[in-house]
Amino acid sequence: MKLVKAMLFAALVAVSSMASAKTIEMDVNGLVCAFCAQGIEKTLKGFPETAGVFVSLEHRIVAVQLKDGVDINDAALTKAITDAGYKLVAIRRTDETLDAIRSRVSQQKAMPAVDPSKHKHTMGDMGGHD
Repeated sequence: MKLVKAMLFAALVAVSSMASAKTIEMDVNGLVCAFCAQGIEKTLKGFPETAGVFVSLEHRIVAVQLKDGVDINDAALTKAITDAGYKLVAIRRTDETLDAIRSRVSQQKAMPAVDPSKHKHTMGDMGGHD
């Protein structure tokens, strides 16, 4: 009986640790200027589960640090990113902190620049930019 309890406890710990990633890292196309970064950061900070946001224009990465014990589902993230006018390419959940992601990204080569002449904002973009 003790063996069964120990195995059950180990299984629960393993499942809970998988379900409680600290950070969601996303590859996002269309982020090319500081206005883009500020807008998507504001959008993602609007989720009550969000503890912090990191945006790298050069690497087209957006990372959301989650508050303890909560998650944001993929559908909500996809809607937030696409409604803001960007294309969500991939979502990864990780235990890396935002600082660790910042450090890793700063050591990587930047992606090719996007032609700024094909990139425009209007006053209505990003839900009322301050």
